Amino acid sequence: MTPYNTRSATGHVDTFARDHLPPVEEWPELRFTLPELQYGPRINVARILVDDAIAEGHGAKPALYQGNTVWTYDELLEQSCRIAHVLVQDQGLVAGNRVLLMAPNALQLAAAWLAVVRARGIALTVTPMLRAKELGQIASKAHIDLALCEAGALPEVHQAASATGRLGRVLSWGNGELETRMAQQPSRFPPVDTAADDVVLLAFTSGTTGMPKATMHFHRDVLVMADVVGRHLLETAPTDVYVGSPPLGFTFGLGALLIFPLRFRGAAAYVEHPTVDGLLDAIERFRATALFTAPTMYRRLVTATRNFNLESLRNCVSAGEPLPKATSDAWYESTGIRLIDGIGSTEMIHIFIGASGVEVRPGATGKPLPGYEAVVLDASGQPHKLGTGRLAVSGPDGLPLS
Repeated sequence: MTPYNTRSATGHVDTFARDHLPPVEEWPELRFTLPELQYGPRINVARILVDDAIAEGHGAKPALYQGNTVWTYDELLEQSCRIAHVLVQDQGLVAGNRVLLMAPNALQLAAAWLAVVRARGIALTVTPMLRAKELGQIASKAHIDLALCEAGALPEVHQAASATGRLGRVLSWGNGELETRMAQQPSRFPPVDTAADDVVLLAFTSGTTGMPKATMHFHRDVLVMADVVGRHLLETAPTDVYVGSPPLGFTFGLGALLIFPLRFRGAAAYVEHPTVDGLLDAIERFRATALFTAPTMYRRLVTATRNFNLESLRNCVSAGEPLPKATSDAWYESTGIRLIDGIGSTEMIHIFIGASGVEVRPGATGKPLPGYEAVVLDASGQPHKLGTGRLAVSGPDGLPLS
């Protein structure tokens, strides 16, 4: 077991995120009990996901699909490198700066996320459903002055900027602005050295227990969710194509529709407007092997499955809300596939309890995934063998906020 309750020399110049971590002595015991979680002290996730894939010979392989467009790993690298140059050369990005990303799931959003990481920034991705007031709160809390967004989000971003004095630098795509700047930049940008425990992303909680809080995750945490959920629960392979409805602004969507497939040299297919027909059509068109969505959507999808060829599907993952046994049974009767029910949280970055294959028990969620331990505590903080209580989880991630 390797304890990671230490701090490496940071690769960040702007140390805002690191300065807002709690003192090391207040960290929980972060345990890396699996051999595949023994990471080195220096990690840049963008390099591991894209550059290393190309070095392994996957450059010409599809990485991302959307509509009639296919980006190979080579093309994804080029797009993200050009954006990284724009961020650094045109916008003055300094290592450790937070960058707001706002758009529906799309090729450009994935490239922008990788570009921020490549250039040693910290990505804070939000859904296009957020309004100016919420954006202003996020920008103020996280001290964000730079944003990349889809053109349709500009009115809300500009309104948030006017109200807060933050977000003073905004670039958008879909209207030619970012695209023009990218065309003037080189197609290569070496991934910048960062510490494994440098913060790479901020993700705001849903606010179910009060005001949403910004959780901070390290470069190694992004690998952890891939090497636990993607590897052990889903057995992700280079032949996989992942499709789903969760936005990349949620860590559930970020893992499922970007990190997992790229980590294992597969591909993701984006559905900008994930309607019933849109999701099922994407599964059929791209021969998707895994679907990620919420129980409410699975209930809606059941009624239309007979109209599409879904024989490529291997895994179907449900998360985001409780999965009723009736929904699980209906999906199984319609497709022959048992839903994987996952419990996860923004604080723990992704799923930490679940079951797949023969271990699925409809009506029950599953067991702690490899590398994690979980226990239900009673009112006095003692473990419950039966009954309800508070769920306590430990593993290789889940750092509290200061």
